[in-house]
Amino acid sequence: MTVAAPNTHAFAGLPADMAAGLGPMRRGKVRDVIDLGDHLALVATDRLSAFDQVLGLVPHRGQILNQLSAWWFERLADIVPPHIVATVDPNVSIVKMCVPLPVEVVVRSRLTGTTSTSLWTRYESGRRRIDGIDFVDGMVKNDPLPCPVITPTTKAHSGHDQPLSEAEVVSDGWVDAARWDEVRTVALALFERGQRMAQAAGLVLVDTKYEFGIGPDDRLMLIDEVHTPDSSRFWRLATVESRRQAGLEPENLDKEIVRLAYAAAGYRGEGPPEPLGNTLAAETAAAYRQVFEALTGARLQPAPYPAESRIAAAVAISLHARRAGNGAR
Repeated sequence: MTVAAPNTHAFAGLPADMAAGLGPMRRGKVRDVIDLGDHLALVATDRLSAFDQVLGLVPHRGQILNQLSAWWFERLADIVPPHIVATVDPNVSIVKMCVPLPVEVVVRSRLTGTTSTSLWTRYESGRRRIDGIDFVDGMVKNDPLPCPVITPTTKAHSGHDQPLSEAEVVSDGWVDAARWDEVRTVALALFERGQRMAQAAGLVLVDTKYEFGIGPDDRLMLIDEVHTPDSSRFWRLATVESRRQAGLEPENLDKEIVRLAYAAAGYRGEGPPEPLGNTLAAETAAAYRQVFEALTGARLQPAPYPAESRIAAAVAISLHARRAGNGAR
């Protein structure tokens, strides 16, 4: 893997002094979160995280994820209400406050993956009962599962997420039984619609991660992001079976491009990885853009760089409107 200088034509995040007048800010791995009082401003950056570390910047990654999530939230709202209130900048969404559930809900339809927590990695090591689910012998990488399965994980603020079984989610007190029944029903319904809409766009939604929160009215809400190339695995539909029959990897149009490149270079997730090179960043950006345009049917209109001033201005305007009693705009 060739390592180039970090990409400077991308949005790394709001400087602390620029965010100071907007409200308390928390910097996550890939998102800056600004507390607006009764709402939050979620600022999607171009930072890309893999192997539980930020590797570098992917141009327009934040914009694509923010705008694509907003597109999906609108089309899934009849299944579960989203936390989004408004998109005030290509990189910024204003969202409702909620209490996040302490687990991530991963829905999978194929035996695939490259990380230590993926189904394929654990299956290949000889395990046949994974996250409380039994798998038969004789399966090969990228085989379809008989039906989608849910493999929850804890939500680690640092370090690795820990896989759980659905039974452990309830028995260990992460989520109560009634709420978990609701979560699993909603997650499978979201995934079924996502798969159907992806297929119509010439894509395969292979797996995805959902995050949920509980609003002040005790209603379940869909939060974070949804069906993006960062939180989901997308393959090109037209070549899935021909490549699988030939023993080749599918055409990945998601963050797996990065994981596979690092794996090919010998990185196994141990120790600090090399920074993301510009060539790999550009390839990833192109794949993300393809997914965005295939799903939405619209061409991406790249927002101008540098991004910091326009993003800070958008959050400031929204904050002023809220304080004036006019809501987020």
